[in-house]
Amino acid sequence: MQDYPPVAFHFGVSLLGENDTPIGTPNDASFQEVSGIRVEFGNEEVAEGGQNQFLHRLPTHVKYANLVLKRGVVVTASPFADWVSRTLASYLAKPIELRNLMVTLKNEIEKPLITWTFTNAYPVRWEVSPMNAMESAVFTETMELAYHYFEREVVDTQPSQAVSPPRLLK
Repeated sequence: MQDYPPVAFHFGVSLLGENDTPIGTPNDASFQEVSGIRVEFGNEEVAEGGQNQFLHRLPTHVKYANLVLKRGVVVTASPFADWVSRTLASYLAKPIELRNLMVTLKNEIEKPLITWTFTNAYPVRWEVSPMNAMESAVFTETMELAYHYFEREVVDTQPSQAVSPPRLLK
């Protein structure tokens, strides 16, 4: 059996509470798109006296992109949406409630393959899609979160066994 790259459409998002246990139901954090899992070094260019052929490019600090989560609007109680709403509605009058989040890439039998744990995340933007009577589109919301850093962990390095249909004997 060959190792194939996993598909990018089977994933889950969890808002974590005390001891990094998930808060809410799995449906509360069901998202159709996750983006912004990105880290990069900043760099500083330094010119060396007498050297005109190149500049030295030295690494500085690490920069993390904002995590962007998109989903259909949830019309039931949602701890995830409540946290985002509470944080953004406080207008910084109260301390921001930092949370950890986990994004999990899964295989076809729901087994986690890779997790990204985002430490000390907080919402910075919440947007809903336009309401347009001329289109039949799902009403979506986009939540953007800043965080301190993330850690990536490969959970399962063994691919699942492919299930093939039974062969007919002749």
